[in-house]
Amino acid sequence: MVRIVIFGQGLVATHFAIGLERLKNGEIPDYGVPLSNKIPIKYEELEIVGSYDVDTKKIGKTIYDVAKEVFGDTNIPRQLRDVYVRKGIHLDSMKGLPFKAEGLEEQKGLLNAINDLVDEWKSLKPDVFVNVITTEPANKLNTIENIENALINQKLSASQAYAYAVAKYSKETKSSVFINAIPTPIANDPGFVELYKESKAIVLGDDGATGATPLTADLLEHLAERNRKVLEIAQFNIGGNTDFLALDIPERNFMKKKTKSSIVEDILGYNVPNYIKPTGYLPPLGDKKFVAMIIEYISFNNFKDELYIIARINDSPALAGQLVDLARLAKIALDREEYGTIYPINAFYMKNPGPKEGKSIAKTKAYDKLLQWLGIKHGN
Repeated sequence: MVRIVIFGQGLVATHFAIGLERLKNGEIPDYGVPLSNKIPIKYEELEIVGSYDVDTKKIGKTIYDVAKEVFGDTNIPRQLRDVYVRKGIHLDSMKGLPFKAEGLEEQKGLLNAINDLVDEWKSLKPDVFVNVITTEPANKLNTIENIENALINQKLSASQAYAYAVAKYSKETKSSVFINAIPTPIANDPGFVELYKESKAIVLGDDGATGATPLTADLLEHLAERNRKVLEIAQFNIGGNTDFLALDIPERNFMKKKTKSSIVEDILGYNVPNYIKPTGYLPPLGDKKFVAMIIEYISFNNFKDELYIIARINDSPALAGQLVDLARLAKIALDREEYGTIYPINAFYMKNPGPKEGKSIAKTKAYDKLLQWLGIKHGN
């Protein structure tokens, strides 16, 4: 079995939990799980054993209860009644949002909170930790010494604190994987990558790539391969879920913009004027975000062409389906003892693939690299 703990029981985590159990029950097809049956680990081998959040309305409830409040009684698997949402680490990760939040560190300090989490995990015995908390402001720490100093001074972000706790658990109990599906630099932080190598652990990240960004990457690769000069790119998203509410706060939006716009120069080999970031929160849209994109480029005989794309995408299910793959790939990486971070996985599933020197590439190329890492021939 692959035992999974979730950080952040929001819409992504809830779709992941519901969809995984429905897959296991044979109730839905596995559309949206990119590698589907190409991975030897079956869906039935994945088990969610723990969940953490800081929203006081969720703490103490089961994932079933949380899901029922969002979706009603429709198709909520009964297995989710067995997993309770526990109090996690806050560190102001929900600051400025209209939720009452509490963190373990508020009563006992950050170091004691981390030690308590590690002790809990010794009984839960997780293999994989999935980080899908709300986008937070955070900077690279670059060295293990800086990470430990930030821990002492309680200057870590929530994701960084969870990542440190997972490394500590791996060192003391069993090797494990931290999947960072938000923009906080963990797999791109040399300090955390080195910490994970020393702890015999793995970090995958950063920031799950699901909607407009991977499409932009593939379109830029298409234009580059045909020697077309890109002049400008405008890509924006508007949504009505909690993450878009958080992204209305400038420093949080900046974190997302950094991961989304990093693809341009990596793929083209030159930078161009671009505007690639979430641009607004509109509650009626809910989780089905609105995406618009314009790319202007020069073709043969100096003629200018333009691509226009408009889409509506269910935001949370898109990432949740990829987490099914990532949890299984994490177990394969653990069995291979490939500690640190793993670029072939990150390049396909993440907007800003670690390690720091790992470039963003078109997802079509990343897919080939991923299959090669798995030892699968393309087309099999």
